[in-house]
Amino acid sequence: MKKAFAQLHVAVFLAGFTAILGKLIGLNEGLLVWYRLLFSIIMLGFVAIFRKDFQRISKTDFIRITWVGFILAFHWVAFYGSVKYANASVAVVCISAAGFFSSIAEPLISKKKFVWFEMLLGVISLAGIYIIFDFHPHYKIGIVFGIFAAIGSAIFPIYNKMLLKEFSPGVLTFYEFTSGLLVLTFLLPLYFWCFDMPDYFIPALSDLLWLLVLTVFCTVMAFQLQLNALKKISAFTSNLTYNLEPLYGIVLAFVIFEEGKTLKPQFYYGLLLILAALTIQMLRVYNHSKIKGNQS
Repeated sequence: MKKAFAQLHVAVFLAGFTAILGKLIGLNEGLLVWYRLLFSIIMLGFVAIFRKDFQRISKTDFIRITWVGFILAFHWVAFYGSVKYANASVAVVCISAAGFFSSIAEPLISKKKFVWFEMLLGVISLAGIYIIFDFHPHYKIGIVFGIFAAIGSAIFPIYNKMLLKEFSPGVLTFYEFTSGLLVLTFLLPLYFWCFDMPDYFIPALSDLLWLLVLTVFCTVMAFQLQLNALKKISAFTSNLTYNLEPLYGIVLAFVIFEEGKTLKPQFYYGLLLILAALTIQMLRVYNHSKIKGNQS
């Protein structure tokens, strides 16, 4: 059990590095995601062939998965856009708004009841982001990207959870990445037309090295560690632990890039509101799970 907890926390810590790597990689956010998907597909394909568990799916199933692959690509492009137009700290803070969007999207998509208390906590998180936005207007575009990233982060798990009833995690991830890459390939010219044209399209040597780190450690390895941990740890514990990802991201950004020196006090006021909402939700879900466990 201790080994499983260690694997899970390493996976969350690696996920916290994604914003840092997004800033270190000089590629445009769209190209960054394109290469991340490409490298991840190649690596996952080799892993599947080596383990002899590669699985073909029907065209109908691939079309269904393509929608989720598009959401994943959308989320990543928006997230790295937030990193590029603002900074790593702002990007990970904006992701905290995913709780609010999830409280609205999940009942609509899964046809469940609205949980008004969760919506209230989501509003508190949005208030924290608004405080940051109001006092850091030069981060405006980055924050807008961050909000879109939060929307993608909220919707993706809902559809993914539905598909996991039919496909194994490895198979689903491979085809989501593949479909996301195909969709992104068609949409990138339009994206470049709407935003700035990239300075270059082929990764520099430093970009290539950081992309490999992002692929190997923060995508494939983090994914495998989480799956191994889930063999002994409940999904609830896993989801609860992943709430630490924004906190890890902020701490890493402060240590590596010294972003704390460029942020006004209002950033911390907004961050405290977001962390308060996050803590309340974690305690609420934990108590609910404990009560449910005692009743069973």
